[in-house]
Amino acid sequence: MNASSVLEELRKDILDKSVKVGDFVLKSGRHSKWFIDAKQTLCRPPGMLLAANAVLDVIGTMPLRPDAIGGLTMGADPVAFTTAGVAAVRGMGLKAFSIRKEEKTHGAGGSVAGALDPGDNVIVVEDVSTRGTSLLQAVEAIRAAGAVPALALAIVDRGGTAGELAAGAGVEFRALITAPDLGFEFGS
Repeated sequence: MNASSVLEELRKDILDKSVKVGDFVLKSGRHSKWFIDAKQTLCRPPGMLLAANAVLDVIGTMPLRPDAIGGLTMGADPVAFTTAGVAAVRGMGLKAFSIRKEEKTHGAGGSVAGALDPGDNVIVVEDVSTRGTSLLQAVEAIRAAGAVPALALAIVDRGGTAGELAAGAGVEFRALITAPDLGFEFGS
């Protein structure tokens, strides 16, 4: 399946399983006529593979192959771990990690769980980006761990502002699917 048909199948799966229409209160407190729970797609086998293949298609266009993929837990987890698993089957060494929302103070401590090493070239992922603040929080944690965020990638860009925030932090942003691709306006 080529890259454009993978994205189209992923878009259809997200519309079918993850998008709900009604009256919703978002994390920001704003009301919206639609809500997206991307984990309904990203945690089911067909959607898992579609998303992983779409992310790997993006990786294939990057000038420098990444060493690791991850981001803030829970939004990044299904994307990062599935993509790393599919990459492993293809013979690509792509490590996966999560960033805790609160730093662990016991055991080895820290905010990173999983495989992230200083100097790693990293793809920062999340399932849905509304404002882009979660991606930026992940970028800061990755830099604090001594790794290099090379690309911020959202499966769905709901709000249309993540690109500007990422650029301000010196990181390129890409979204596989946007709110308009799903039939909604950014920020609606």
